[in-house]
Amino acid sequence: MSVIINNHTHTKTKSSAKAAQILKKILNENPDLGQLAEESPDAAAFARGIRKMANEYMEANPGAFRFYRFETEGHEALSKLGWQDYAAIRLLDYLDHEGSSYKDLNLRGARVQNEPFSILWQAARGKETGASAGFFQDMLYLFRQFKGKTKRKTPSRQQVMEWMNVHPSGLDPRVVKIRQANKERILRVIIDKIDKGIMQSKRFVFPEEASKDEKLRLMNEWWDNHLFHLKFAVRDPDTLNEMLGYSLGEETMALLHRARKSGIPFFVNPYYLSLLNVDVPEFAFGKDLAIRYYVIYSKELVDEFGHIVAWEKEDIVEPGKPNAAGWLLPNSYNIHRRYPEVAIMIPDTMGRACAGLCASCQRMYDFQRGNLNFNLDKLLPKESWNDKLAMIMKYWEDDSQLRDILITGGDALMSSDKSMEKILNAVYEMAVRKKKKNETLADGEKHAEIQRIRLGTRLPVYLPQRITENLAQILAEFKEKASKVGIRQFVIQTHFQSPMEVTPEAKHGLLRLIAAGWTVTNQLVFTAPASRRGHTNKLRQVLNDVGVLSYYTFSVKGYQENAFKFATNARSAQEQMEEKQIGEIPVEYRKQIRSFPLDAENMVENIDKLRQDAGIPFLATDRNVLNLPGVGKSMTYRVIGITTDGRRILEFDHDHTRVHSPVIDKLGKFVIIESKSIAKYLDQLEQMGEDKANYESIWGYSIGETEPRMSIYEYPDFDFQLTEKITNYGG
Repeated sequence: MSVIINNHTHTKTKSSAKAAQILKKILNENPDLGQLAEESPDAAAFARGIRKMANEYMEANPGAFRFYRFETEGHEALSKLGWQDYAAIRLLDYLDHEGSSYKDLNLRGARVQNEPFSILWQAARGKETGASAGFFQDMLYLFRQFKGKTKRKTPSRQQVMEWMNVHPSGLDPRVVKIRQANKERILRVIIDKIDKGIMQSKRFVFPEEASKDEKLRLMNEWWDNHLFHLKFAVRDPDTLNEMLGYSLGEETMALLHRARKSGIPFFVNPYYLSLLNVDVPEFAFGKDLAIRYYVIYSKELVDEFGHIVAWEKEDIVEPGKPNAAGWLLPNSYNIHRRYPEVAIMIPDTMGRACAGLCASCQRMYDFQRGNLNFNLDKLLPKESWNDKLAMIMKYWEDDSQLRDILITGGDALMSSDKSMEKILNAVYEMAVRKKKKNETLADGEKHAEIQRIRLGTRLPVYLPQRITENLAQILAEFKEKASKVGIRQFVIQTHFQSPMEVTPEAKHGLLRLIAAGWTVTNQLVFTAPASRRGHTNKLRQVLNDVGVLSYYTFSVKGYQENAFKFATNARSAQEQMEEKQIGEIPVEYRKQIRSFPLDAENMVENIDKLRQDAGIPFLATDRNVLNLPGVGKSMTYRVIGITTDGRRILEFDHDHTRVHSPVIDKLGKFVIIESKSIAKYLDQLEQMGEDKANYESIWGYSIGETEPRMSIYEYPDFDFQLTEKITNYGG
């Protein structure tokens, strides 16, 4: 008998009255199922009867059968499937994996059984299964879809635009006014704490006998200095509540105190805190939820802290041994690597830190281990960094396939101007040496040269004051000289989560980066509040308006610690297939967009003209993906099972549209059990004020295929033949 797992132990529980009601509905709508259950002497016979139904459908629909057997695959093949095809394929996938058990890291490694038809057979015969209402609701919609009782109704452009208009941006004058009041409240709290000696700074000091008005005037000047925000960042729950006008309830405060006691750090800078609403008009109510979810910790995170399991398997490195992706790395601290063409650098500078802690941070495991923290004074570069930087450059110089370097952290722009300039100069000199070395090699033996430099940063969102004229000049000068040695793509990769984060300050910083000739792209984490209908589309539109291109839309990584923020992968697939379509760039314009980075200084005008010419409200150039442990980014999956509490079991394959490490053939497919059922996710949206009826097609999305990468994100072709030899590989 299947059991649901509660509190990380196996316990038999009774199904709820709601579960019984939904089961009754399944049997009433599908009398053949009830009859089959009654006639089947055991669950195996019941499953054979279900397989017969699915096979009869497949005989009449050979296209669906070929997709089920993986004889056809890819995004184009997926687009040809009918709505019933999805359901028939899922029935067969469930049957193929019936009786399998999987390690569930949401439950600290406990194994869960996948036996949907055994549960259904037992329940139909009046036996207790312990299955939840969420399980039966998912099965109800599965059979409705299979029987053709539901249709996929793709929302119209007008409907999507109406959903978009519900979400204001941070550039809305009404929102700007709210943030100004928030800023003044926060500044008055800081003034009071400085006067009382609770907060101190050698840099930001009031003159003796300064009046309150003079102090407030100085504070408003300091607000434009990013160092002010780092110095006076909130580091404890009580100060957080005070700066939010004591608007946090007792339950939330108790949770935040428990979070601090368990070791989860607090670090929210005053600017970003001013984006949280306190008392607001009706139009702004709940519109800051995507931001609030980043600042206010969830019960799930607090409960799991201390038990969080590393998601990024390739980041676990033992000296002399290849990582999970097969790469030999010079150390485990400064370089992360998954793909042949790309390497990530985390410098030993302030770049190891951030301007705030995102509650869904992918590196929460490292905060748990104490490897990451907000002791900013201890992150100044040491002498040893010079040797490490030289070692990293030598590693890259000798690499045969590397062409794309992502400098991140932490946050790349947390590094000082001096540190950033030093890193970029080292990269430039390495690229020059690599190019010169290639002149001595024959065609077919030449190594890849550096073509793309990226800076990973959330500071345009968290702390746009960091984007100073001096920083922009450093970036512009680097681009000018690096362009002369073959580097052609210069990218700032940022993380706007909500249109409410696009403020006048953020816009000013972004335009400064664009004027420096860098292409700014956005990666969105698809959290529950960010996944509301129209929200992501509005973000794309607002970012396009200020010259930012959409890049990846990521499903939330992690296990139970991120369950509260998690939006199911079915919702990501739904958004990809329904809402994002109105921003799809017509084929005739895709060659044009590839040239945009070569004219990055005019990105605002170029994006605006393309939208006008193509008649689309935003550019949907990004891909919806999940960052898989060891395998890379992918949205190629099939739902192969479901737990008794309704959480779907997904089997992911790697992205077949890009180059991978040779180890990919050994890794095979990867099973992930989601941390939340669709039923629970929809309940959460309803609590946010959403209408569940707008999401009903979500139940039918059980297959994903990774979208082809847009031309703007492709690498330029080399004018020589690259070696097939792969260096720095030991997999």
